[in-house]
Amino acid sequence: MSSLGKRERHVLIILVAGVFLGFLNQTLMNTALPNVMREFNITTTLGQWLTNGYMLVNGVMVPLTAFLIQRLKTRTLYLGAMLIFAVGTLISGFAPNYLVLISGRMVQAIGAGVFGPLLNVIVMNLFASDKRGAALGIIGLALNFAPTIGPTLSGFIVTNLSWRWLFLGVAPLIILDLILAAIFLTNVGEQKFLKFNFLGVILSSIGLGSLLYGFSNAGNGHWSSPNVWGFVLVGLIVTTLFVFQQIYSSKPLLTFKVFMYHNFWVSTLINVVLMTALYGGALMLPLYMQTVRGQSALISGLVLMPGALVTAFLSPTSGKLYDQYGARVLAPIGMVLTFLGTVVLATMSLHTPIWVPAVGQLVRNLGLVLVLMPIQAEAFNAVPLHLMPDASAMYTTVRQVAASFGTAALITVYSLISLKQVHAKHTGLQLADLQGIHIAYWVAAGIVVVSGLLTLLLHHREDMDI
Repeated sequence: MSSLGKRERHVLIILVAGVFLGFLNQTLMNTALPNVMREFNITTTLGQWLTNGYMLVNGVMVPLTAFLIQRLKTRTLYLGAMLIFAVGTLISGFAPNYLVLISGRMVQAIGAGVFGPLLNVIVMNLFASDKRGAALGIIGLALNFAPTIGPTLSGFIVTNLSWRWLFLGVAPLIILDLILAAIFLTNVGEQKFLKFNFLGVILSSIGLGSLLYGFSNAGNGHWSSPNVWGFVLVGLIVTTLFVFQQIYSSKPLLTFKVFMYHNFWVSTLINVVLMTALYGGALMLPLYMQTVRGQSALISGLVLMPGALVTAFLSPTSGKLYDQYGARVLAPIGMVLTFLGTVVLATMSLHTPIWVPAVGQLVRNLGLVLVLMPIQAEAFNAVPLHLMPDASAMYTTVRQVAASFGTAALITVYSLISLKQVHAKHTGLQLADLQGIHIAYWVAAGIVVVSGLLTLLLHHREDMDI
């Protein structure tokens, strides 16, 4: 940030802090779920909506954010989103029943859904194209460190205090960021007086909401359930209608012209394929550690921790390497490392030393850190600044849908293989689960290979300071 003036540094620090708090709240409730279920006497299915509902609303908000970023001033939009986020946090912290708690989470998600796309747009405006990788790398530290520390922080708080402190403890930080934003935050970019596309908002909300809800229901592998295929089908139909409506609308919510830029659509495609392997594969290691090996959640978390920390703290370095070498050099190297780490995880046995999966996950994450930020920077650098709000919202939306689908797909592979092994070969449940995890990881490895081949389609980067 040394090349930035004082005003730009204030803007970036305030926004990165907001993004960190928003992403932190996605994972805080995972560890606390059993305590919430006991206090309000609810089922696991209902309780999981504390996380799934947050992500669902967050995802639905992203397309609308492209309009808001252009229609409202930076300061107005950020202060409004942070205020909504703060109100949702306080509602959740003081919730007298589960209905109020889940409502507070939804309010939180409305505010948090603005942070990521807004930050991307501001970074692309503040930095020249040869400095954007380093800036996005700093953002990556916040994005990756939040989910890394979230479960650990949540476990400590829930063990020693009430789950309510997950909200009440974070609320002062949110309010502090809100106050600092009110004092120091200034406007970036130009305000455009766009007309509101009401039909586009309705179609995108129903389409994306249905897709994300259907994929979240597919997490148990039951694709034959109407709650899965029905919502996915509705989501695909309505999302298709949304795309056509946007293309032919005189006042689109999202401009699909961003896909006219070669490296943007190639990078987005790579991101889609890679997210499928990343998020689905991320669930396999905890299943292996706890279901197959019978280890505690603490041991499972410790195995995941080295890889997560590598991802968090090497993100700035990855961004700087992108500025120097570009995605065409970094991405293939990252893909090879990701593939090798995934193969290590695909060959684990019942008696593999604990350090082996830890190393496999570390290598896998080291590869991912050389791919994710460079690919995102490559996508945004390919698009002129006046289309950046649409590019950011489009990239983020597609990533969330791909992550949701990838999780559902690899969990389905795991479930089907495990069930088949039990029924066909009368294998014990432990070995059947291990076989399911093996196949899921091999599928993920194959997806990584496809992602690596797609990087060959990237053109040499061009400066797009338009």
